[in-house]
Amino acid sequence: MKYLIAGLGNIGLEYVNTRHNVGFMVLDKFADSAGLTFDSKRYAWMTKYHFKGRIFIMIKPTTFMNLSGKAISYWLQKENIPNENLLVIADDIALSLGTLRLRKKGGAGGHNGLISIIEHLGAEEFARLRIGVGNDYPIGFQVRYVLGELADEEKSILIPKIETAIDIIKSFGAIGTNRTMNVYNKSS
Repeated sequence: MKYLIAGLGNIGLEYVNTRHNVGFMVLDKFADSAGLTFDSKRYAWMTKYHFKGRIFIMIKPTTFMNLSGKAISYWLQKENIPNENLLVIADDIALSLGTLRLRKKGGAGGHNGLISIIEHLGAEEFARLRIGVGNDYPIGFQVRYVLGELADEEKSILIPKIETAIDIIKSFGAIGTNRTMNVYNKSS
């Protein structure tokens, strides 16, 4: 069985440690801990991870956040993966810093990456792991906030949560969305 795991973010050194790149951070940590490297492929950096008879196609779209749907749609079709085997990892300002929430479906919540994915897939029925980055910014400064660098204090909260996010990805593939939500949404 194949799964597409898509961590959202923006390419470029100026975005590496920003709140909007939490999806990339999770997959980078996952790949690093598994001894994997990402290769430049069409619309994404990609690597494969084998786990309990499953294949995780892990991608970091190179299309920039606002066009994430183009990369995800392409890889779902290329690898013949159904939407129910897609997990998108994205930052969320509606959740407090470090909060993890797995959902089976839902709207975009104003997140441009999710908006793009929903538009390209024509559906909201795909799993997403939302990682809270908080919303400690003045009115009108949302873009500056999500594209701003994480402070050391924020990193100290997020790093252990990234480890948990890796466990959630593995669980998603091994036991499915519903059971994984039951285990992790209560404790995260």
